[in-house]
Amino acid sequence: MEQVAWAVTGLLAAALFGNFWFLGAKIDSINSRIDGLANRLDARIDALASRLDARIDALGASLQAHTDSHSEQP
Repeated sequence: MEQVAWAVTGLLAAALFGNFWFLGAKIDSINSRIDGLANRLDARIDALASRLDARIDALGASLQAHTDSHSEQP
């Protein structure tokens, strides 16, 4: 009976180790997907930031020209 208990303990330990191995691989694949999504999101945010910078610069130049036109009047 003691041999059966040890055999069952060994099988349970092997199954537990196998589950941890499988979950580790699953977590690694999910991590890779998240990294890919983060890189794509970073690229999109950088593109939006450059567009926004250009718009702000254009508005700043327009505002500067407008204020300059008012300051030239006596």
